[in-house]
Formats: sequence, structure tokens, C-alpha cells
Amino acid sequence: MSLNPHYESVSEAEYLKNELTSEIKHEYIDGVVYAMAGASDNHNRISGNIFSELKSGLKKQASPCVAYIADMRLKQSSKYYYPDVMVVCSADNKDKYNKTAPVILVEVLSASTRKKDLTTKRFYYQNIPSLKEYVLIEQDKAEIQVCRRKDHWQPYYYYLGEEITFESIGVTVSVEDIYYQVDTEDVREYLQSKTQAL
Repeated sequence: MSLNPHYESVSEAEYLKNELTSEIKHEYIDGVVYAMAGASDNHNRISGNIFSELKSGLKKQASPCVAYIADMRLKQSSKYYYPDVMVVCSADNKDKYNKTAPVILVEVLSASTRKKDLTTKRFYYQNIPSLKEYVLIEQDKAEIQVCRRKDHWQPYYYYLGEEITFESIGVTVSVEDIYYQVDTEDVREYLQSKTQAL
């Protein structure tokens, strides 16, 4: 999602109050408010797919972990983000609008957010003590990057025909399911080749 800064200084209390009634979501970074632009069709489908797959996997395990989609805020000190998807495995806190201890954070990349998701957000997210896996998903091609704390945040890449095991929650998801109904050239070619092989 695109971030367009409003360059005025806003208090944290004012931000939280305004966000309750705002028609659009905003992220808040050290006193600066950033409006979040609408997401593309592919972005929505990918976010919905991975949320659905994680939620289904957690349900099958009767896991206490909970998957949240983009409307749930992540709070870290004086920063508030809206990850595309996050998984929380503790009671976390009693705040119904903010979570502070995710084990998985997912961002769907776009041209306008790529640099921030790969640099600034990666730095902030990977310094969250509870975080075990940071997931970056391309929306214009089928490529998923998973960075795990146990591997010192080294990226591993996954493609169509492969599966990803989210080790922090014990859920395995196929790349194909994450890209279900997503319209990219490589997804179309992959599905066509599968059909021809039948």
C-alpha cells in the first residue's frame, strides 16, 4: 500500500482518536501520519489468500494463535503499522485495536511500497522480540521471500510448485494457493502447464 505523508506533527493520542473515525487508514511513525492508499486487485487476493490459508491451518491444529488481516494495527513504541497479515500467538494485550507481539508479519510488495518494506519496515519488524518470520510477497510475479529469525533473517525464496512451512506455527501452505485467482503471466503459464499435463 502506498504511503503519502501528511507532514504535520501529530500526537500519539490524537492519531489514535482520529483513526477510530477516519475513512482511510494511516500509519504513524514517530509523530508523522502516513495515509495508506487503496490496494490493487492482486494485492487484495494475495492478502486474502494467505490470511485464509494461515487461519485454516491454525484452525486444524486448534491452535491458540490468531491470524489478522490488514485492519489490525501493529504497535511498536511510538510506531503504528498495518501489516497486510500478521499472526499473534499470545494473549498479547487487551487492546482490541493494536497488537504488539506477532510471530509472523506479511507484506505484499508493490512498486510504491517495495523500498520501505524491504528496508525501513524490515529493520523495525526484525527488531520485534516476538517475531519469528517476516514474509514478503510479490504481486506482479509468483515469488515469496521468507526471512526467519533462526536463520539470522537470511531470505529464502519460494516459487510455484513449492510449499512454505511457517515454522513458528507449524502450518504449511503451497505457493499456488497463495496465488489462487491472482492474474500474473507466470501464474497463467503454470496453470496452463498443469492442465496440459493432465
